[in-house]
Amino acid sequence: MPFIKEEMKKKDEVILEDMKQAIDAAESDDKEVAEEAPVGEENIQQVSAEELLQQKVEDLQAAVQEKDERVKRLQADFENFRRRTRQEKEELSAVVTQTLLTDMLPLLDNFERAMAVEAKDMESFQTGVEMIYKQLKAALEKNGLETIDTTDTKFDPNFHQAVMRVQNPEKEDDSIAAELQKGYMVKGRVIRPSMVQVVSN
Repeated sequence: MPFIKEEMKKKDEVILEDMKQAIDAAESDDKEVAEEAPVGEENIQQVSAEELLQQKVEDLQAAVQEKDERVKRLQADFENFRRRTRQEKEELSAVVTQTLLTDMLPLLDNFERAMAVEAKDMESFQTGVEMIYKQLKAALEKNGLETIDTTDTKFDPNFHQAVMRVQNPEKEDDSIAAELQKGYMVKGRVIRPSMVQVVSN
């Protein structure tokens, strides 16, 4: 009996050992599976991240190309605008010049008539010159010429050029004592300032 018990005990120990080894093997397999699973997910995540990155790169390249094309179109439109504006300015300048010269032709005619006739007296000659002057002034005023008024005004460097300072107790300082040469504007823009004497007491 003790022998049989001993044998059974040994068999039980062997079975227990086998079971323990089987359990350890099973746990080891589970561990390997558990360790391999995250690696697989990581690979999937890595591939997915690479695809997303590649997609973003492609999207950015497409956006850059689209912006580049837009910039090129805008540059072309701007060049066309500059060329058209320059052409319009040239055409406008030609029209203005043509209009001004057309208005000046009657003066040229009158000068030719005055030179063709021998003046017998200075009075008629002066009358003819005055008529030509009035015609010239009217033609220039028609094209936008304005005379800068210096009557009872104070010196303004935007409209006047002081060439001389004089003392005059009857006038305030910086007032205009006399006009030496007329100044002119075209549509509010000074093309020649008035040359004036300025009071400085």
